[in-house]
Amino acid sequence: MTPTEYEYLRKFLKDNSGLDLSADKQYLIESRLLPLARKAGISGIGELVQKLQGGSRELITNVIEAMTTNETFFFRDKVPFDHFRDHIMPEVIKARAGRRSVRIWCAAGSTGQEPYSLAMSLKEMGAALTGWRVEIIATDLSQEVLEKAKAGIYSQFEVQRGLPIQMLMKYFKQTGETWQVNPELRAMIQHRQLNLLHDFASLGTFDVIFCRNVLIYFDQDTKINIFNRLARQIEPDGFLVLGAAETVVGLTDTFKPIPERRGLYKPNDPRAAAAKPALAGVPPRVAVMAGR
Repeated sequence: MTPTEYEYLRKFLKDNSGLDLSADKQYLIESRLLPLARKAGISGIGELVQKLQGGSRELITNVIEAMTTNETFFFRDKVPFDHFRDHIMPEVIKARAGRRSVRIWCAAGSTGQEPYSLAMSLKEMGAALTGWRVEIIATDLSQEVLEKAKAGIYSQFEVQRGLPIQMLMKYFKQTGETWQVNPELRAMIQHRQLNLLHDFASLGTFDVIFCRNVLIYFDQDTKINIFNRLARQIEPDGFLVLGAAETVVGLTDTFKPIPERRGLYKPNDPRAAAAKPALAGVPPRVAVMAGR
């Protein structure tokens, strides 16, 4: 791969997925795109770049999906789900007692483990949510991982990563060497393709937004832009959940951290964010790569 080809691919990935690669990540591109090129009958990175420049829509999609990190597992990192059970939902249930509905957005739903973990957590709350309208929207950049998430079928290895045995037996059905999420749980989640670099205002507002382990791949201006737009999609008393290595501190004042609850944030005033001008160099309709 020539320096010119690498620079083209860096810009292509940043413009189309938000992925911000440093100057020394040639090995990452080669390890992920060479197998894709061989499968497509393309001789190498040079020819692949030429076809991308030619506007091959299928190849563009395949390259973005090949470069997207989809590492995820059930109840990943545990702490956010403890917060969800012990802090977030008790407050939401109290605040929404009048309308008896809750909307949750998994902004990087990947192959479904995170939204299904949330759905199981809600089911475990039992009578506290009887009669409530519960809506979980799971979005991702990759259509391929969304199809897997919709099917809700996982290998033995996947269900052994973070999923308590009692929940496996309660919410999954085994078929041969795979396990499928039961229909009732699958029906709780709407899966939609979405690039966080694009406008997501049409999704409406949410009580809880999980946006974990995605923004770490973006540059600072893109992170700020996304945070400001997330603030417009969250209720004034809602909750934003980020990954352990992510923070709003030093980037935006649209959210504030909740003391002693790592990764958990509240909006300062989401309506104020709507009045902020777009950052220089960041398109106003710019937005997530799937994460996880």
